[in-house]
Amino acid sequence: MADTPSSAIVIGAGLGGLAAAMRLGAKGYRVTVLDRLDMPGGRGSSITKNGHRFDLGPTIVTVPQVFRELWAACGRDFDRDVSLRALDPFYEIRWPDGSKFAARQSTPEMRAEVARLSPDDLKGYDKFLNDSEKRYQFGFEDLGRRPMNELWELIKVLPTFARMRADRSVYAHAASRVKDERLRMALSFHPLFIGGDPFHVTSMYILVSHLEKEFGVHYAIGGVAAIAAAMAKVINEQGGEVLQGCEVDEILFSGDSAYGVRLSDGREFSSDIVVSNADAGHTYDHLLRNRPRRRWTTPRLKRTRWSMSLFVWYFGTRGTREMWPEVGHHTILNGPRYKGLVQDIFLKGKLAKDMSLYVHRPSVTDPTVAPEGGDTFYALSPVPHLGADTETNWAEMRETYTQRVLDVLEDQLLPGLGNHLSASEVFTPEDFRDRYLSPYGAAFSIEPRILQSAWFRPHNVSEEAKGLYLVGAGTHPGAGLPGVVSSAEVLAKLVPPARVVEDTQRLAAE
Repeated sequence: MADTPSSAIVIGAGLGGLAAAMRLGAKGYRVTVLDRLDMPGGRGSSITKNGHRFDLGPTIVTVPQVFRELWAACGRDFDRDVSLRALDPFYEIRWPDGSKFAARQSTPEMRAEVARLSPDDLKGYDKFLNDSEKRYQFGFEDLGRRPMNELWELIKVLPTFARMRADRSVYAHAASRVKDERLRMALSFHPLFIGGDPFHVTSMYILVSHLEKEFGVHYAIGGVAAIAAAMAKVINEQGGEVLQGCEVDEILFSGDSAYGVRLSDGREFSSDIVVSNADAGHTYDHLLRNRPRRRWTTPRLKRTRWSMSLFVWYFGTRGTREMWPEVGHHTILNGPRYKGLVQDIFLKGKLAKDMSLYVHRPSVTDPTVAPEGGDTFYALSPVPHLGADTETNWAEMRETYTQRVLDVLEDQLLPGLGNHLSASEVFTPEDFRDRYLSPYGAAFSIEPRILQSAWFRPHNVSEEAKGLYLVGAGTHPGAGLPGVVSSAEVLAKLVPPARVVEDTQRLAAE
C-alpha cells in the first residue's frame, strides 16, 4: 500500500508563493496554490486593454541568478522558459533643471556620468561603490538567503551591522560620499522600489547599486507576468496545481497546528503544512482572526510602519512608436522636491500637489505589449497609504490626479500625449487594498526600516502556529523580486522533509 505524499497549501500565487510552491515541489511535496485573482503573478500579473498589455507591478529583473537557481533546484533551465533582455541604460533620471543621469552597468560609463554632473564627486562615488559591494555580500548573499527566525541569528550579526553603520540611512550614507544633491538622489532613491523611505531605511540597502552594476537590469519578454506563467507551468509539471478564483478566508487549526484552509465560498482544503504568500498583515489579522496570537496581534500590526502606496496610471498610445525617441524603457522624473516630498508621503501622510514619476515604456524593448505603431506605458507616483492619509477621497481624486500626471508628462517628457491616448486604466491605494488585500493599500507591505527587518520582520516560520510558514514581501528578507524569490529559498530550509512515497509499481517500472 502506497503512502500519501506530504502535502502543502500555498495561499497566493504571487512570485513568492509560486517560488515557494516550486521549492516544495522539488522537495517532494504535493502542492496546491490557491489564488483569488484570474491569473498567477499577484502584483506581478497583467491586464490587457485595447490591445495593450500592462504589467501591473514589477517591471525589471535584477539578480537573475535567483530565478536560475530556483529553476535549477527543480531540475529545469530558466533560460529555456523565460527570455530576458538586458537594458542599457537601466533607467534615465531627469531633474527640473534639465540635467540627466543615465544609469548603466559599465563602471567607466557610470563614472563618466558622475563626472559630467559633479567631477569633484568621483572619488566619493568610487567609495560608495565599494561600500555597496560589501553590503551586498553581507546583506543579500548572507543575511538575505538564510533564516532569521531565531534571536541568536540577529545577535550574531549585530557587530557587522554596527561596523557597516546600519543605523545610518541610505540617503545619509550617499550624502557622506557625494556632495551634489542630484547624485545624492540618484544613489539613494532605490528603497522606494521596495516601499522604503530613503531618509530612514537602513543604509544596508545601498547594496542595490552593486547588484545593478554586477548583474545588470533586465526585462522579461512578455513582462513579469510571463515569468509567473512559467512558474505555474513548472508547478503543474511537478504534479502540483494552481487554482485561480479561490479566495482563502481562514487558516484552519487542529490544536496548535495548521491543517488547512477554508475558502470564502465555504470549501475546505487540508494539508500537512500551510504557506501564506498573502500579505503578512492580512495573514495575521484576517486569516488568523479567530486564533489567539502572541506576537503579531492586531494592536502590534496597527503600530507597524507600512510602506507607502502608489498611484499608477496605465495608458496606451497610437501612432507614437517613432515619437519621443529620447524616452527609453525606464525614466524617473524628479519633481522640485526630494526630501520634502518623501516626508509628505511617509511622515505627514499628505498627498502633495507636486510629484515625482517613474515612467515605464516597455514597447521600446518588447513590441508585443502594444498594437503595431503604438506604445504601452505606465506612470507611477508614490503616495501615502490609506492609514496615513485619511483625508484623500480616491474615488473623487482619480480623474483629478490622472490629469495632474498627464500635465507633468506632457510638460516634461511626452509632449502631445493627450492627443494619442488609446487605452487608460488607473490603480489607486484603494485598488492595492482591494485587489491584493494589502493593509491600508500599502504597495510593498511592511516598510523595511532597521527595526522592521531581519529578525524583527514576520518570520518565514510562524511563531503563532505549528505548520504555518510565510513568504513574500512582508516577511524576511523583504520586498522586490529578488527578495520575494529569496523568501522561498529561506522557506525551503525551514520546512520538514517530505514523506517518502512508496510506490511499488513505479519502482518496478524503473
